[in-house]
Amino acid sequence: MRGIIRRRLSNTPDVRPLAGLRALELGQLIAGPFTGTILAYFGAEVIKVEPPGKGDPIRVWRELDTDGTSPWWRSIGRNKKSVALDLKSEEGRAIVRELAAKSDVLIENFRPGTLEKWKLCPAAMEATNKELIYARLSGYGQTGPLASKPGFASVCEAFGGFRYINGFEDRPPVRPNLSMGDTLAGLHAALGVVMALLARERGRARGGAPRGEVVDVAIYESVFNLMEGIVPE
Repeated sequence: MRGIIRRRLSNTPDVRPLAGLRALELGQLIAGPFTGTILAYFGAEVIKVEPPGKGDPIRVWRELDTDGTSPWWRSIGRNKKSVALDLKSEEGRAIVRELAAKSDVLIENFRPGTLEKWKLCPAAMEATNKELIYARLSGYGQTGPLASKPGFASVCEAFGGFRYINGFEDRPPVRPNLSMGDTLAGLHAALGVVMALLARERGRARGGAPRGEVVDVAIYESVFNLMEGIVPE
């Protein structure tokens, strides 16, 4: 019976809402990869680019299973196809451009300016794929006075206001044992990607030339969005 069920499931078409879409995931650790994880939940084919050697640091993050793999990797890396590419080499960047030309979405969470330096930024990708939706996650956004600062979730959680309201008044702010800022940014980025996909398809339905969008997500803004009515109070 179990074999029959397995065969039936394998012959069932994937009817998840993002089935047939391809997302190219650059970056590492949590914020960008969590975006890819959400898209993969709903059927997208996610190709994860990892550095040669040890791969994404999340593979050996914190506690490890008996096989030396972090449960964080099993959580954030599942449902993806991985490829090892050295983005510091022209050969690796050329392969990324080839993959991006055949993808619907590109996700990255490098420090702003890095992909411009490597000529893998939205303007460079538009030359080969005008429909590409480009999701960028960082600590403080792609522009502005803080854009170049590292985007650590712990700092951005404080900058966005969460640490101020979490804990006790007579003690230092309490840090949750989660990268909450990263996952909040990933949720906002996934929502932005879906809205950009919808806009692209509506443009196609109206007979216009479908265009991609740039989704710019800052970790601190994602945290700030969680504050609800706390700020005016």
